[in-house]
Amino acid sequence: MQTTDTILSPELDPVKDNWNFLEVWVDPMQSPPYILLLLGDRAGHCHILDPAEGYKQIKNCNNYEQAQLWLLEDEYEPIEGRLLGMEVRENQS
Repeated sequence: MQTTDTILSPELDPVKDNWNFLEVWVDPMQSPPYILLLLGDRAGHCHILDPAEGYKQIKNCNNYEQAQLWLLEDEYEPIEGRLLGMEVRENQS
């Protein structure tokens, strides 16, 4: 019997392997809290992705400050810490 792997592995199209950092932002007023991802690329652009929508890009910003302002206006708060692409790539080697 042939089986098919049904586990989705989302591809982060906006920056593929060109991402520089990842931050998790949360709207703590919702129950459970709603999470968005802020992904920065090496050119300084930022992409806001919604994991609940299959990692769909919901906002593209020219810089970190613009992305941060957009998230703060919607009352999202950053979770402390940042995942750096360079560290992930080093650990994969």
